[in-house]
Amino acid sequence: MIEIKDLHKSYQMGSNSLHVLKGINFSVEQGELVAIMGSSGSGKSTLLDTLMRLYDPSEGSIYLDEHNLKEFELSELRNNIGYVPQNAFLFSESIEDNIRFGKPEATEEAIQTVAKKAAVHDNIIKFKEGYKTLLGERGVTLSGGQIQRVSIARALIKDPQILLLDDCLSAVDTDTEEEILSHLKSVTKNITTLIVSHRISSLKHADQIVVFENGKIVQQGQHADLIEVDGYYKDLFEIQQANSSK
Repeated sequence: MIEIKDLHKSYQMGSNSLHVLKGINFSVEQGELVAIMGSSGSGKSTLLDTLMRLYDPSEGSIYLDEHNLKEFELSELRNNIGYVPQNAFLFSESIEDNIRFGKPEATEEAIQTVAKKAAVHDNIIKFKEGYKTLLGERGVTLSGGQIQRVSIARALIKDPQILLLDDCLSAVDTDTEEEILSHLKSVTKNITTLIVSHRISSLKHADQIVVFENGKIVQQGQHADLIEVDGYYKDLFEIQQANSSK
């Protein structure tokens, strides 16, 4: 279980202080899929970075199974988290080695299993060298969506307790995003998943949806409840519904 209590995060910018998170409070049960939504700059990525302890909060605390995150060794904490940032990065190695980076002892079968969960297996086997295909300057250059999906496979190979996906499906189409999230829902029943995204159609089945605005939580609940309440979520839902019907 993740408990976030009165979380604040500020950055010092010269003589000024930028307050990015302002009193965040919510909890996530083990195995839940939680969608984090909100406009650009509302604090979503900062929250995930704080969960990873890329930096500590200015005030407040985060608890994992009733233990403050600060009690964990960084290596222990991060070994139990699968994290895919907005701008996923792949090495100039084979696709197989890029996925295996999350778990060096992983078998080929395990690598292919997580690639299927990330909906990238069918793309990989179309390459002449398959999973042995080299990436980078002298190898194949993947599309943005393929990079994101290989990065998700790399996170899944770790068998993490917590999975953090920071808007890392932005370069895939809606159908592919829904396919990936469907796989995740079925195979991550014991994995606590927080995903930042802007597509309501893909996240409407989340166990809970948390909406950020200007560093604060302004809405929280499930899809069926939030679309009945005036605010960011309902407005975005109606816009996306109108666009999808064109």
